[in-house]
Amino acid sequence: MPELPDIAAYISALEPRIAGQPLQHVRLASPFLLRTAEPPVVEVEARVVREVRRIGKRIAIGVDGDLWLVLHLMIAGRLHWRPPQATLAGRNALAAFDFPDGSLVLTEAGSKRRASLHVLCGEAGLLALDPGGIDVFTSDLDAFRAALTAENHTLKRSLTDPRILSGIGNAYSDEILHAAQLSPIALTRSLKPYEWERLFAATRDTLRLWIDRLQDEASRGFPEKVTAFRKDMAVHGRFGEPCPRCGAPVQRIRYADNDTNYCPACQTGGKLLADRSLSRLLGSDWPKTLDELEALKRR
Repeated sequence: MPELPDIAAYISALEPRIAGQPLQHVRLASPFLLRTAEPPVVEVEARVVREVRRIGKRIAIGVDGDLWLVLHLMIAGRLHWRPPQATLAGRNALAAFDFPDGSLVLTEAGSKRRASLHVLCGEAGLLALDPGGIDVFTSDLDAFRAALTAENHTLKRSLTDPRILSGIGNAYSDEILHAAQLSPIALTRSLKPYEWERLFAATRDTLRLWIDRLQDEASRGFPEKVTAFRKDMAVHGRFGEPCPRCGAPVQRIRYADNDTNYCPACQTGGKLLADRSLSRLLGSDWPKTLDELEALKRR
Protein backbone atom coordinates (compact mmCIF):
# COMPACT_ATOMS: atom_id res chain seq x y z
CA MET A 1 0.00 0.00 0.00
CA PRO A 2 1.44 3.42 -0.91
CA GLU A 3 2.41 5.21 2.29
CA LEU A 4 3.28 8.81 3.19
CA PRO A 5 6.51 9.07 1.11
CA ASP A 6 4.80 7.49 -1.93
CA ILE A 7 1.74 9.72 -1.61
CA ALA A 8 4.01 12.76 -1.24
CA ALA A 9 5.79 11.75 -4.45
CA TYR A 10 2.50 11.38 -6.31
CA ILE A 11 1.39 14.81 -5.11
CA SER A 12 4.66 16.48 -6.09
CA ALA A 13 4.29 14.94 -9.56
CA LEU A 14 0.62 15.87 -9.89
CA GLU A 15 0.83 19.51 -8.81
CA PRO A 16 2.77 20.83 -11.83
CA ARG A 17 0.63 18.74 -14.19
CA ILE A 18 -2.91 19.47 -12.99
CA ALA A 19 -2.92 22.49 -10.64
CA GLY A 20 -4.62 25.38 -12.43
CA GLN A 21 -5.91 23.05 -15.14
CA PRO A 22 -9.55 22.18 -15.85
CA LEU A 23 -10.65 18.62 -15.11
CA GLN A 24 -12.39 18.03 -18.41
CA HIS A 25 -13.91 14.64 -17.83
CA VAL A 26 -13.99 11.70 -15.40
CA ARG A 27 -14.25 8.25 -16.99
CA LEU A 28 -15.07 5.28 -14.78
CA ALA A 29 -14.46 1.76 -16.05
CA SER A 30 -15.41 0.10 -12.77
CA PRO A 31 -18.75 0.77 -11.05
CA PHE A 32 -17.24 -0.38 -7.75
CA LEU A 33 -14.66 2.41 -7.58
CA LEU A 34 -17.02 5.29 -6.78
CA ARG A 35 -18.22 5.13 -3.16
CA THR A 36 -20.40 8.26 -3.04
CA ALA A 37 -23.57 9.37 -4.84
CA GLU A 38 -23.81 13.02 -3.78
CA PRO A 39 -22.52 15.22 -5.19
CA PRO A 40 -22.53 13.32 -8.50
CA VAL A 41 -19.15 12.83 -10.10
CA VAL A 42 -20.14 14.87 -13.15
CA GLU A 43 -20.24 17.94 -10.88
CA VAL A 44 -16.43 18.09 -10.80
CA GLU A 45 -16.09 18.18 -14.58
CA ALA A 46 -15.07 21.44 -16.27
CA ARG A 47 -13.82 22.81 -12.94
CA VAL A 48 -10.25 24.01 -12.38
CA VAL A 49 -7.99 22.16 -9.93
CA ARG A 50 -7.05 24.45 -7.05
CA GLU A 51 -5.24 22.12 -4.64
CA VAL A 52 -3.81 18.64 -4.25
CA ARG A 53 -3.30 17.40 -0.70
CA ARG A 54 -2.75 14.28 1.38
CA ILE A 55 -5.25 12.89 3.87
CA GLY A 56 -3.56 9.97 5.60
CA LYS A 57 -2.87 7.56 2.74
CA ARG A 58 -5.39 9.25 0.44
CA ILE A 59 -4.87 11.81 -2.33
CA ALA A 60 -7.38 14.64 -2.40
CA ILE A 61 -7.83 16.78 -5.52
CA GLY A 62 -9.77 20.00 -4.91
CA VAL A 63 -11.55 21.84 -7.72
CA ASP A 64 -13.52 25.08 -7.97
CA GLY A 65 -16.64 25.16 -5.82
CA ASP A 66 -14.92 23.40 -2.90
CA LEU A 67 -15.51 19.97 -4.41
CA TRP A 68 -13.00 17.18 -3.84
CA LEU A 69 -12.09 13.91 -5.48
CA VAL A 70 -10.44 11.66 -2.91
CA LEU A 71 -8.53 8.58 -4.05
CA HIS A 72 -7.47 5.71 -1.82
CA LEU A 73 -5.15 3.35 -3.68
CA MET A 74 -5.28 0.62 -1.03
CA ILE A 75 -2.76 -2.19 -1.66
CA ALA A 76 -2.60 -2.57 -5.43
CA GLY A 77 -3.89 0.73 -6.81
CA ARG A 78 -1.46 2.89 -8.78
CA LEU A 79 -1.59 6.17 -10.70
CA HIS A 80 -0.17 6.76 -14.18
CA TRP A 81 0.21 9.87 -16.32
CA ARG A 82 -0.79 9.14 -19.91
CA PRO A 83 -1.30 11.16 -23.11
CA PRO A 84 -4.61 13.06 -23.38
CA GLN A 85 -7.73 10.91 -23.70
CA ALA A 86 -5.79 7.74 -22.90
CA THR A 87 -7.70 4.55 -23.60
CA LEU A 88 -8.84 2.57 -20.55
CA ALA A 89 -7.56 -0.76 -21.77
CA GLY A 90 -7.36 -3.98 -19.78
CA ARG A 91 -9.17 -5.22 -16.70
CA ASN A 92 -6.83 -3.35 -14.35
CA ALA A 93 -7.78 0.10 -15.64
CA LEU A 94 -10.43 1.56 -13.34
CA ALA A 95 -10.68 5.27 -14.15
CA ALA A 96 -9.23 8.18 -16.08
CA PHE A 97 -9.26 11.86 -15.17
CA ASP A 98 -8.79 13.89 -18.32
CA PHE A 99 -6.88 17.19 -18.41
CA PRO A 100 -5.77 19.28 -21.41
CA ASP A 101 -2.19 17.96 -21.28
CA GLY A 102 -2.77 14.38 -20.21
CA SER A 103 -4.91 11.79 -18.47
CA LEU A 104 -4.42 10.58 -14.93
CA VAL A 105 -5.20 6.87 -15.06
CA LEU A 106 -5.94 4.72 -12.02
CA THR A 107 -5.18 1.00 -12.23
CA GLU A 108 -5.48 -1.78 -9.67
CA ALA A 109 -3.70 -5.11 -10.02
CA GLY A 110 -5.33 -8.38 -8.97
CA SER A 111 -8.93 -9.48 -8.83
CA LYS A 112 -9.98 -7.68 -5.63
CA ARG A 113 -11.30 -4.17 -6.10
CA ARG A 114 -10.28 -2.27 -2.96
CA ALA A 115 -9.29 1.14 -4.37
CA SER A 116 -11.90 3.84 -3.89
CA LEU A 117 -12.99 7.25 -5.15
CA HIS A 118 -15.08 9.63 -3.06
CA VAL A 119 -16.56 12.89 -4.36
CA LEU A 120 -17.02 15.24 -1.41
CA CYS A 121 -18.05 18.79 -0.65
CA GLY A 122 -16.01 21.08 1.59
CA GLU A 123 -13.67 20.59 4.51
CA ALA A 124 -16.35 18.80 6.48
CA GLY A 125 -16.50 16.11 3.84
CA LEU A 126 -12.72 15.68 3.93
CA LEU A 127 -12.71 15.56 7.71
CA ALA A 128 -15.14 12.64 7.66
CA LEU A 129 -12.54 10.56 5.77
CA ASP A 130 -9.60 11.54 7.97
CA PRO A 131 -8.76 8.71 10.43
CA GLY A 132 -7.33 11.34 12.79
CA GLY A 133 -3.71 10.26 13.15
CA ILE A 134 -1.22 12.98 14.01
CA ASP A 135 1.31 14.32 11.51
CA VAL A 136 4.73 13.48 12.90
CA PHE A 137 6.25 16.52 11.19
CA THR A 138 3.94 18.99 12.90
CA SER A 139 3.90 17.33 16.32
CA ASP A 140 6.52 17.34 19.06
CA LEU A 141 7.92 14.50 21.14
CA ASP A 142 5.33 14.90 23.90
CA ALA A 143 2.40 14.74 21.46
CA PHE A 144 3.98 11.77 19.70
CA ARG A 145 4.43 9.85 22.94
CA ALA A 146 0.94 10.74 24.15
CA ALA A 147 -0.63 9.48 20.92
CA LEU A 148 1.22 6.14 21.02
CA THR A 149 0.62 5.53 24.72
CA ALA A 150 -3.10 6.36 24.76
CA GLU A 151 -3.46 2.56 24.55
CA ASN A 152 -0.82 -0.06 25.32
CA HIS A 153 -0.08 -1.81 22.03
CA THR A 154 3.01 -3.09 20.25
CA LEU A 155 5.12 -0.53 18.45
CA LYS A 156 4.39 -2.16 15.09
CA ARG A 157 0.64 -1.94 15.62
CA SER A 158 0.76 1.61 16.96
CA LEU A 159 2.96 2.96 14.17
CA THR A 160 0.63 1.53 11.52
CA ASP A 161 -2.66 2.56 13.15
CA PRO A 162 -4.04 5.47 11.04
CA ARG A 163 -5.96 6.73 14.07
CA ILE A 164 -2.63 7.30 15.85
CA LEU A 165 -0.14 8.32 13.15
CA SER A 166 -0.88 9.63 9.69
CA GLY A 167 0.39 7.83 6.61
CA ILE A 168 2.63 5.07 8.02
CA GLY A 169 2.10 1.45 6.99
CA ASN A 170 3.83 -1.89 6.97
CA ALA A 171 6.95 -0.99 4.98
CA TYR A 172 8.04 2.24 6.62
CA SER A 173 7.19 1.03 10.13
CA ASP A 174 9.79 -1.73 9.62
CA GLU A 175 12.34 0.85 8.51
CA ILE A 176 11.54 3.18 11.40
CA LEU A 177 11.88 0.48 14.04
CA HIS A 178 15.17 -0.71 12.56
CA ALA A 179 16.50 2.85 12.59
CA ALA A 180 15.36 3.24 16.21
CA GLN A 181 16.81 -0.18 17.15
CA LEU A 182 13.56 -1.19 18.82
CA SER A 183 11.61 -4.43 18.78
CA PRO A 184 8.37 -4.42 16.77
CA ILE A 185 6.61 -6.22 19.63
CA ALA A 186 7.77 -3.87 22.41
CA LEU A 187 4.77 -2.35 24.15
CA THR A 188 4.39 1.40 23.92
CA ARG A 189 4.01 1.90 27.66
CA SER A 190 7.21 -0.01 28.34
CA LEU A 191 9.55 2.37 26.51
CA LYS A 192 12.09 4.40 28.44
CA PRO A 193 12.48 8.16 27.85
CA TYR A 194 15.63 7.75 25.75
CA GLU A 195 13.86 5.13 23.61
CA TRP A 196 11.02 7.58 22.95
CA GLU A 197 13.56 10.15 21.79
CA ARG A 198 15.12 7.56 19.49
CA LEU A 199 11.77 6.45 18.08
CA PHE A 200 10.56 10.00 17.45
CA ALA A 201 13.79 10.96 15.69
CA ALA A 202 13.82 7.72 13.67
CA THR A 203 10.21 8.24 12.56
CA ARG A 204 10.83 11.74 11.29
CA ASP A 205 14.26 11.02 9.81
CA THR A 206 13.18 7.83 8.01
CA LEU A 207 10.09 9.41 6.49
CA ARG A 208 11.99 12.55 5.48
CA LEU A 209 14.74 10.45 3.88
CA TRP A 210 12.26 8.55 1.71
CA ILE A 211 10.09 11.59 0.96
CA ASP A 212 13.18 13.39 -0.36
CA ARG A 213 14.33 10.36 -2.37
CA LEU A 214 10.97 9.70 -3.97
CA GLN A 215 10.24 13.35 -4.67
CA ASP A 216 13.63 13.61 -6.38
CA GLU A 217 12.63 10.65 -8.56
CA ALA A 218 9.24 12.27 -9.25
CA SER A 219 10.97 15.47 -10.38
CA ARG A 220 12.48 13.49 -13.25
CA GLY A 221 9.27 11.80 -14.35
CA PHE A 222 5.90 10.64 -13.10
CA PRO A 223 6.34 7.89 -10.44
CA GLU A 224 5.35 4.76 -12.36
CA LYS A 225 7.05 2.19 -10.12
CA VAL A 226 5.57 2.78 -6.69
CA THR A 227 6.34 -0.25 -4.55
CA ALA A 228 6.68 -1.23 -0.90
CA PHE A 229 9.91 -3.05 -1.67
CA ARG A 230 12.88 -0.85 -2.49
CA LYS A 231 16.45 -2.04 -2.85
CA ASP A 232 17.82 0.61 -0.48
CA MET A 233 15.55 -0.34 2.41
CA ALA A 234 17.30 -1.68 5.49
CA VAL A 235 15.01 -4.56 6.47
CA HIS A 236 11.62 -4.41 4.78
CA GLY A 237 11.34 -7.15 2.17
CA ARG A 238 14.91 -8.30 2.90
CA PHE A 239 14.29 -11.56 4.78
CA GLY A 240 17.50 -13.59 5.02
CA GLU A 241 19.68 -10.78 3.69
CA PRO A 242 22.35 -9.14 5.87
CA CYS A 243 21.39 -6.21 8.06
CA PRO A 244 23.19 -3.13 6.70
CA ARG A 245 24.15 -2.13 10.26
CA CYS A 246 25.48 -5.37 11.75
CA GLY A 247 25.39 -8.03 9.02
CA ALA A 248 23.05 -10.41 10.86
CA PRO A 249 20.38 -12.03 8.67
CA VAL A 250 17.09 -10.13 8.61
CA GLN A 251 14.18 -12.11 10.06
CA ARG A 252 10.42 -11.80 9.68
CA ILE A 253 7.10 -12.49 11.37
CA ARG A 254 4.23 -13.41 9.09
CA TYR A 255 0.68 -12.51 9.97
CA ALA A 256 -2.23 -12.63 7.48
CA ASP A 257 -1.05 -10.70 4.37
CA ASN A 258 1.73 -8.78 6.13
CA ASP A 259 5.34 -9.47 7.06
CA THR A 260 7.17 -7.71 9.86
CA ASN A 261 10.87 -7.56 9.06
CA TYR A 262 13.51 -6.90 11.71
CA CYS A 263 17.11 -7.50 12.69
CA PRO A 264 17.33 -9.62 15.85
CA ALA A 265 20.87 -8.45 16.62
CA CYS A 266 19.98 -4.74 16.38
CA GLN A 267 16.40 -4.76 17.64
CA THR A 268 15.61 -7.69 19.92
CA GLY A 269 18.86 -8.47 21.71
CA GLY A 270 19.47 -11.50 19.50
CA LYS A 271 16.08 -13.06 20.27
CA LEU A 272 14.01 -14.50 17.42
CA LEU A 273 10.41 -13.40 17.54
CA ALA A 274 7.89 -16.21 17.20
CA ASP A 275 6.33 -16.49 13.79
CA ARG A 276 2.76 -17.45 14.57
CA SER A 277 2.44 -20.28 12.06
CA LEU A 278 5.97 -21.67 12.25
CA SER A 279 6.26 -21.52 16.04
CA ARG A 280 2.97 -23.38 16.34
CA LEU A 281 4.30 -26.02 13.96
CA LEU A 282 7.70 -26.41 15.61
CA GLY A 283 6.52 -26.02 19.20
CA SER A 284 9.41 -26.47 21.64
CA ASP A 285 11.80 -26.80 18.68
CA TRP A 286 11.26 -23.15 17.72
CA PRO A 287 14.73 -21.49 17.88
CA LYS A 288 14.97 -18.67 20.40
CA THR A 289 18.19 -17.04 19.13
CA LEU A 290 20.14 -16.60 15.91
CA ASP A 291 22.67 -19.18 17.10
CA GLU A 292 19.90 -21.74 17.63
CA LEU A 293 18.49 -20.91 14.20
CA GLU A 294 21.86 -21.50 12.54
CA ALA A 295 22.26 -24.78 14.42
CA LEU A 296 18.79 -25.84 13.25
CA LYS A 297 19.73 -25.08 9.64
CA ARG A 298 22.85 -27.27 9.93
CA ARG A 299 20.92 -30.37 11.05
